[in-house]
Amino acid sequence: MRTTVASPSAALQDSFSYRMFRSDISYSSPSFVTVSKPPLASMRSHRVASPNGARDDAYYWLRDDTRSDPEVLDYLKAENAYTQAMLAPVQPQIDGLYTEIVARLKQDDATVPVRYRGYWYAVRYATGQEYPIVVRRADAPDAAEDILLDGNALASGQPFFQLGGYEVSPDNRLLAYTEDTVGRRQYRLRIKDLVTGTLLPDTIDNVDGGIAWADDNRTLLYVEKDPVTLLGRRIRSHTLGATGADPLVYEEPDESFDLTVERSKSERYLLIASESTTSSEWRYTRTDDLSFAFQVVVPREEDHEYQVDHLDDRFLIRSNWQALNFRIVEVPVEHVAERARWRDVVAHDLEVFVQDFEIFRSFIAVSERSRGLMNIRVQRWGEAPFHLTADDPTYTMALGSNPELDTTKLRYIYTSLTTPGTTYDYDLADGSRVLLKREPVLGPFDPADYVSEFVWASARDGERIPVSIVYRKGTPLDGTAPLYQYGYGSYGLSMEPGFSSSRLSLLDRGFVYAMAHVRGGQELGRRWYDAGRLEFKWNTFNDFVDVTDHLVARRYGARDKVFAAGGSAGGLLMGVIANVAPDRYAALVAHVPFVDIVTTMLDTSIPLTTLEYDEWGNPNEAAAYAYMLSYSPYDNIRRQSYPAMLVTTGLWDSQVQYYEPAKWVAKLRRHNTGSRPLLLHVNLEAGHGGKSGRYEHMREVAREYGFVIALAAGTDIAASAAPGGAP
Repeated sequence: MRTTVASPSAALQDSFSYRMFRSDISYSSPSFVTVSKPPLASMRSHRVASPNGARDDAYYWLRDDTRSDPEVLDYLKAENAYTQAMLAPVQPQIDGLYTEIVARLKQDDATVPVRYRGYWYAVRYATGQEYPIVVRRADAPDAAEDILLDGNALASGQPFFQLGGYEVSPDNRLLAYTEDTVGRRQYRLRIKDLVTGTLLPDTIDNVDGGIAWADDNRTLLYVEKDPVTLLGRRIRSHTLGATGADPLVYEEPDESFDLTVERSKSERYLLIASESTTSSEWRYTRTDDLSFAFQVVVPREEDHEYQVDHLDDRFLIRSNWQALNFRIVEVPVEHVAERARWRDVVAHDLEVFVQDFEIFRSFIAVSERSRGLMNIRVQRWGEAPFHLTADDPTYTMALGSNPELDTTKLRYIYTSLTTPGTTYDYDLADGSRVLLKREPVLGPFDPADYVSEFVWASARDGERIPVSIVYRKGTPLDGTAPLYQYGYGSYGLSMEPGFSSSRLSLLDRGFVYAMAHVRGGQELGRRWYDAGRLEFKWNTFNDFVDVTDHLVARRYGARDKVFAAGGSAGGLLMGVIANVAPDRYAALVAHVPFVDIVTTMLDTSIPLTTLEYDEWGNPNEAAAYAYMLSYSPYDNIRRQSYPAMLVTTGLWDSQVQYYEPAKWVAKLRRHNTGSRPLLLHVNLEAGHGGKSGRYEHMREVAREYGFVIALAAGTDIAASAAPGGAP
């Protein structure tokens, strides 16, 4: 998926950028100084064929699937050197922002322990270390902590490290886990003996992050990825100590589907899910069935999405069959495919989108959306439901980690734009709510110093778009403040209005932050998603611009100090508005942007492409090709003055290949008639999520904020020389 919340140092206080909120700060128009010309990629004709005509791509040569071509790597390094030189005037401020952001983090932090099979599991961080440490304690007095995985030790000597999934065997003795040391999300499966602390020799490469143990404690199921498309293609079983090819359990025949595997919460069934963007098919077998004779739950059909879990003698299914916004049904296991036997647990509601659910022996908890916000519905089996309460005008309430069936307590997370992530246990036995943890924010932070709002902006077609807003008290809402607007709007992924301690660095400098919940997400239910995909994709882009106009008209921000940001498919959004509304934005930040959509979707060898025809359309079809071409950022670059831009990518990105943003920037340079900075930063040791490590990621945040803050404050930032040549 082209998919992704302290006291300032003395050095920072002495620098330009330290401006804890003051009402007397004024923001003037950005000014620039000129440095040497940027790298200018050569133009080499390349024919991109399609059933609907050919296009010439002069920068196609920047694609190197091996990531080893010296000419390409030298060009990317030159872009990095240019970006570094351009940002040199504000690098001290960026370094100061990094110090400020990290200073808000509690270094020796830990998650709230979760009980599972007689142990309490948690993830903690040690002071000064980058990676998580997975630990557990036996549920007994004075039990010692056992370290299951130390991410810092595993990452030692690696330029990149990411822990995928990890699963403990049913007897609690073995730990299977996956790790990525490249950034490509092609994980390696390892197994650790938790009694002896030793790693077993079993190692399997090119797997997905998910794992499921069988009941014999010696056999597990894993997902083998297609090495080209990187989609889950096969489920295999591995028995400890076995050599040679692992037995095939299931192979997905449709290249537009992806596979996952898991155990049911009841621990009685193994589940395989085959899912595309708009269709699902699940399989099940008992966890003690080592023949792995999986049966289909409901055969796949177009536009039927469903998810499955198990309790006692029945399956619980979240399904959109005859339910646009989904419903939850229960059905006896032996009659699961007989939809006449399905009985509603949560009925369909056109005003409420059923997002997720968690089952317990005595009740069910449902994550649902209404009027753009996430809520939690709780319902004892056979009784009327009720909803947990919220304390802010815009917020997110989400189900937490609840691995056990036999409990009356529901773990959930509450956060808002002004409230750090807060973990609660709600006890149905007595109606009590216990606050277990609120994410710490070090330094002079008080939620009461900030204001959040939830407003509705009018779109050009009459639709109303929800917008979440936050700013520091005293920020002038008179049309003079800098405005930072964020958006995504794809895959039905809703943008959650949650807290970010790093965002305080913008708010404390007088920025108003706005999250535009544009069509293509699912904030207002399935209709909101359907109205922002395929032949309605232009709604996503128009909504974002209309939100900008609404906020400026309502004086939340200055017309010449609007900054916008988005990543992955949100980077596509940035690319479109750069072409169609460059005058609305002082600068754009596009992280790992999906900007060459037509060429990518024509090429089934590019990872994840076939999975996404239901999102963007199949460009082999004439109508879809023409529509996608109408907004493709790369194809619609024109001779005009573009906003300042900071574009980021990762060389090993498996979701959006690095050459999309590299080509986009190269072509922008040829066409841009203005002189505002156009910067590309390529992380040569990372993938879609950027740098690994708790603190290293904050350097990327500091770079983005330093770039935006400098422009808003009118500080000199290096600007490119005149355009390098005619298009």
